Amino acid sequence: MPTLYLVATPIGNLEDISLRAIRILGEVKLIAAEDTRRTRSLLSAYKIKTSLTSYHEHNKKSKLSYLLERLEHEDIALVSEAGMPGISDPGYELVLATIERGIPVIAIPGPSVLPAALVVSGLPSNQFLYQGFLPRGKSDRKRLLESITSEPRTIVAFEAPHRLLGSLNDLLEGLGDRRIAVCRELTKMHEEVFRGTISEAIAHFSQPRGEFTLVIAGYAGRREQKELIDFFVKEELRRLRSEGATAKEAVAKLGSITHLPRKLLYKAWLELC
Repeated sequence: MPTLYLVATPIGNLEDISLRAIRILGEVKLIAAEDTRRTRSLLSAYKIKTSLTSYHEHNKKSKLSYLLERLEHEDIALVSEAGMPGISDPGYELVLATIERGIPVIAIPGPSVLPAALVVSGLPSNQFLYQGFLPRGKSDRKRLLESITSEPRTIVAFEAPHRLLGSLNDLLEGLGDRRIAVCRELTKMHEEVFRGTISEAIAHFSQPRGEFTLVIAGYAGRREQKELIDFFVKEELRRLRSEGATAKEAVAKLGSITHLPRKLLYKAWLELC
């Protein structure tokens, strides 16, 4: 029976493609590609001669009936510009329509920037909230951030280089100076993973270039804050005070390490007096 294959393609390094993906791309009768030029380069590297047709954000509605008609009698592979199709890329409408017609849909897993950024971030990865691309408008972005201020899970989002600094400043204002990993050009020649606070990321990326994935620490609730203060902060404050540090110096140092609010750190300092 004809099948729609969702084929993951490299997010940068062409060696990341799977053997199964290479085989499927060579066996199907048609490949629907978000970026035909980029896909053509991939196919050329592996000597795959399958026909291509474009399928992107601007033609996905007009192309839908054509692809469904082809799927009635032949296999088609769907690929995005990079990574897994359907993740912040066109594909959902085609997948849904294909399922509704009783045509099999099979995923060929592989590279994806989302888990790649998450696991190298140094932030908790057991649970996370994926936001896709942050809203382009400042007011829409602020509304989104207000809705996730108390979100305890790690937050992952994509951002374009020309909007990066604006988004980082809004993150700082809306979420506070949390820990963040800013992943740039993952698996490519100029790959970079910056780990620090949001304010440090703003200073670091003065002229952002490339594709960015942001991995942001979730909100530390009162229970987590209390445990951190009881089992780490107070002991460190005692040590710093014994070494002659002032309250201002000790709070500044612990703030840079724990990213706890200064008010809580000053309160912990006073409780030791």
